[in-house]
Amino acid sequence: MTLSKIAKKMIYSIGIISVATLVLAFLYYRSMEFVPFLLGILIGSITSILKVILLERTVNTSMKMDKKDAGKYVSLQHLIRLFISGAVLLIGALVDSINLWGVVVGILSYQLAAYSTKSVMNG
Repeated sequence: MTLSKIAKKMIYSIGIISVATLVLAFLYYRSMEFVPFLLGILIGSITSILKVILLERTVNTSMKMDKKDAGKYVSLQHLIRLFISGAVLLIGALVDSINLWGVVVGILSYQLAAYSTKSVMNG
């Protein structure tokens, strides 16, 4: 599956946001307490990248459908992406070796990447 230019930019932005946050967290912790935050960012960022790929697939598939079926399909896919985010957040909350705030930052990097990609495309 080939990704569109926008999806690639979003994935790149997610990576930049994650690395920048990791650098700041490393400077803050300066010890092995950094590792749970690293795991949280890693899981959250992977989730965000998965959501970008799923969104790309949803858009491509819905373009081939009629309008009524496409609306239902897009709504269902949106719920699936929300469920995935919720499941990963739950894992971050329940597993002691994963920092929940790292997961939150990783998942929110999706929204930040979407906003920054929109800004770059409009500018």
